[in-house]
Amino acid sequence: MTLVDNVLAGGCHCGAVRFEATLVDGFDTIRRCTCSYCRMRGAVVVSAAMGGVSIVEGRDTLTSYHFGTRTAEHFFCSRCGIYTHHQRRSDPNQYGVNVACLDGVSPFDFAEVPVVDGVNHPSDVGGAARLAGILRFTPAD
Repeated sequence: MTLVDNVLAGGCHCGAVRFEATLVDGFDTIRRCTCSYCRMRGAVVVSAAMGGVSIVEGRDTLTSYHFGTRTAEHFFCSRCGIYTHHQRRSDPNQYGVNVACLDGVSPFDFAEVPVVDGVNHPSDVGGAARLAGILRFTPAD
């Protein structure tokens, strides 16, 4: 992984979609979420500012999905089905970027990943985002 000025290249599984993401604060924003969609998707994400995801190839191959309040927009490759990024509901001025799509990065590179409480989303219950737990990965020897 090469992180220069918080910019990383990435893409989907089949390679039809390629992008560059400018991360807000490197990997310090890493997280998972417990909302119904994220729970099923299982992705680990980091944040990029609006305009911080540039589609280099395959813009016409990307498709999107909205649900619930329709605030968040989730993007994925229409060929291989891999989720690449989404416009965040809790901060519509940011994207969440799937770390597994970033070149040279794996969700298993992180020993601990905070899990935010998306079931009790701050936009629904008021207040700040709450931590639901910590996802830990311990490699086998």
